[in-house]
Formats: sequence, structure tokens, C-alpha cells
Amino acid sequence: MDLSQEEWAEKLANDENAFILDVRTPEEVEEGYIPGATNIDIYLGQGFLDGLEELDKSKNYYVYCRSGNRSGQACAIMNSVGFERAYNLEGGFSNWEGEVVE
Repeated sequence: MDLSQEEWAEKLANDENAFILDVRTPEEVEEGYIPGATNIDIYLGQGFLDGLEELDKSKNYYVYCRSGNRSGQACAIMNSVGFERAYNLEGGFSNWEGEVVE
């Protein structure tokens, strides 16, 4: 499900069962990330799927990439393997105005 930056941030702030998933490359993550995020690079292919298998499907996933494209794909993949709540950050990290870890 796509959420605007405001919706995503607001939902995340009020969610005690939240898990933030960053699907960018490690190089992108080094340039900064949203606090508390776990990184699993979607470009790893099978490695990305293997990483997903280790996650708790009962959590609510807040997924982002640089622009919102890869995270949209990631949410679709997650839904197909049994994750019921995966929220895509529209506009991605490049438009994020919340807190950032540098």
C-alpha cells in the first residue's frame, strides 16, 4: 500500500508493531537512513527473499528506497510471500523530511 510521506510518518509514529525496512544498496544507506531501519537490498534477488524469510510476518512493515520505485516492488514481493501489512513510502528517502541518521 502506498502512503504519502505524511501518512507514512504519522502511521509509523503511532505504531508499536512497526518494522522499518530499507531496500536500498549498502552504498545508499551510508549516505543516511531513517532511524531504526533494517537494510535488505532488493537487488540481492534471492538474498532479498532469504532476508524476508527471517522477518516476523505479524509486524507492520514501513518500506522505503530512494524514490519509491524499488520499495513499491518490495511491498508487492512481500505481499506475495505472506506479509499482510507492507507500506510503501511514496517519494522515498529523497523526499524524506523526518529524522535521518547520517
